[in-house]
Order: sequence, then structure tokens, then C-alpha cells
Amino acid sequence: MLTPARLLPLLLALPLSLPAGLAAPVRAQDVARPVAEWRQEWPRTDFSRHTVPLAEIISGGPPRDGIPPIDRPRFVSAAEAAHWLAGAEPVLVFTQGSDARAYPLQILIWHEIVNDTVGGEPVVVTYCPLCNSALVFERRAAGHLLDFGTTGKLRGSDLVMWDRQTESWWQQITGEAIVGRLAGSRLAPRPAPLVAFATFRATYPRGQVLSRETGFQRDYGSNPYVGYDNQGNTQPFLFLASVDRRLSPMERVVSVELGGMAKAYPYRELARVGAVNDRVGGQEIVVLYESGARSALDGPAIAQSRDVGAAAVFDRRLDGKALTFALKAGALLDRETGTRWNLLGQGVEGPLKGQHLTPVTHGNPFAFAWLAFRPASAIYHAP
Repeated sequence: MLTPARLLPLLLALPLSLPAGLAAPVRAQDVARPVAEWRQEWPRTDFSRHTVPLAEIISGGPPRDGIPPIDRPRFVSAAEAAHWLAGAEPVLVFTQGSDARAYPLQILIWHEIVNDTVGGEPVVVTYCPLCNSALVFERRAAGHLLDFGTTGKLRGSDLVMWDRQTESWWQQITGEAIVGRLAGSRLAPRPAPLVAFATFRATYPRGQVLSRETGFQRDYGSNPYVGYDNQGNTQPFLFLASVDRRLSPMERVVSVELGGMAKAYPYRELARVGAVNDRVGGQEIVVLYESGARSALDGPAIAQSRDVGAAAVFDRRLDGKALTFALKAGALLDRETGTRWNLLGQGVEGPLKGQHLTPVTHGNPFAFAWLAFRPASAIYHAP
């Protein structure tokens, strides 16, 4: 059985293939650490305040910040990044005003958290490889400007973060403080699509890319979780709950939560249609998909991993009118004007060239993770 002691070198050393049997069920008593020990390690954390059962939180192996966050991110131009970042590699994109930035998963997979300020806005850029959840949040909550690290703990196989100001613990996939003084507080999510680097570069040629000059020595470009997203993996690593069998556990979904309604759009369904015009929680949206983006959790080298595609979500209203999108002969068009659009919601040809759709906050996790945290989620099926 894979224990935390055996997992630690896998996460901190140079990349290795994960051992056979990774997906085998793990008993809570084999990995849970007593709260008494936590109090010694985290004397400033108020464990009397929590919104979830503490027994659901387990050790993932590494100690506090054993997976080191990036606190002083450096950036390079897209042209410079192209020397080491393949066009098909996945990047998390966040824009604020004219400031457009891409965060390659080949870097995030080793750090999981980047504390940054984009266009004057303090944000935290996060990625949990075990859930494939790449999300951006504002760093202001409950009257505090926060910066974050990794606790080394997991809940539902998902990264548990901590803030350095109050040492509260935060669930990455929901942005909720689950333990400590700020328990019950939530970080405001921000739209951040996960797309191929080539898509970012074409849309934002002057955009910036997170540099490999992080202050740490890691084998960027390699995957320390080789084969983790294999569709045959039926029991995700360190996931102690029952798996929702409505979808294959390791299937990628676009997750949307609007107006109290949650919905999941499986990538395999999106690949059949290219665009889904929908209404969620009273809001008109379009979910877009295109092939050409690699998995970060497949082969030893991310640039040579399999194509899993990329997706993004937008408000399909423009100037008060709802557009209807469809894929025709490989081009994404709106039926109302015939304008051609790209995956990042930019009109590239036709009457609405240069216009931008308003992005909608969404995620891109594995199905098991989304359905664990949002069990009432609806699931889209293509006609």
C-alpha cells in the first residue's frame, strides 16, 4: 500500500512513474493524522472552528509547503516561452484589463499555488493534480488580504490550502475556508480557462507567461504523475468516499455553478458538438470545446502526452442579444451574424471581429471530484 512516507519523495524529487496500484482504496486509519498532532504542527490554527468533519481531512504526504508555492512569480513574453513550452501544452489563462497571463501546468504541477497580482488585482492561481482542478481566486476575504501555501493535507483527494495571515485551511476546489478562524468564508472565483498555449499566444500575442525561473529546482515539462488520468483508474488516489458512478471517475468535465445550480459537461460530450448553448441558473451561456491541448497527467513528458482538448465558458449575450453558436466545417460561428470566434471568446472574422464574449467562471476537474463536492450536479449529454 502506498503510504505518505512513500508518496513524499514522489512529489518532491525528480519525476517518477507512480507505482502500480496507485488507485487502490486507502483506509483512513492508514493516512489520517490525529488532531492532537495537527495542533503541534499548526499552533495558530483554531481547530475548534470547522465546517466539515475533521476526520475527512487526511495527510497527502508532504509537510506544510513541502510542495512549495510561488510567491514572487516572474514572467516572460509568449515568444520567449515558446522556446521551452510546446504549443499544445495546457496553460491556465487569467486576464485583468490589458494584463493577460498564462500559467503553464508544467510549472503548476510542481507548485500548485502561485500568489500573484494581475492588473492590480491580488489573486491566487491554484492547481490540484489529483483532481485536475485549475482555479483562480481573489486573495481578499473576510477583510484580509491573504497569501496561500499548501498544507500537505487533502480532503476528497483535493488540495487543502492555508493562508499565512490566520493559518486557516481552505478547500481548493470550492474556495471555502473549512478550518480555522476564517472557517465559512469563501474566496471569490475568477474566470480562468485552461487552454493550449498556442491558443493563448494567438489571442494575446503580448501576453506574459509564468517563467521557469521560480527559485526552485524542478524538472519542468515532465509529469510526476505518469498515467494518473488513465480512464481505467476507477478509484482515485487518497479518495476515501464512494465514487459517483454516473461518470467515469477520471473523465474531465467542465464544471459550472450559477444561480444555485451546478452542471457538468463531460469533455467527450463536448467533443461531439464543439459548442453547447445552454441556460444554467437563469444565465445564458455557451460552453466551447476544441481539440489540440495535451494532458498534464498522462505521459512522462507533457508535450508528448495525449490530446484531451480544451474548453471555455462564456455569457452568450452580446449587447443584450443572445447569440447561438455552432461548429461548422471546423469553424466556430454564431448563427445570428456568421462571425467566427476562437476558444477564448474573441471574434476573429466577420461582423463582430474584435468583440469579446464575457467569460463565465468554471472549472475543469475530473468527474469524481466535481460530483463529490457537488453531488446534486446535473450532467450534460449531447443530443
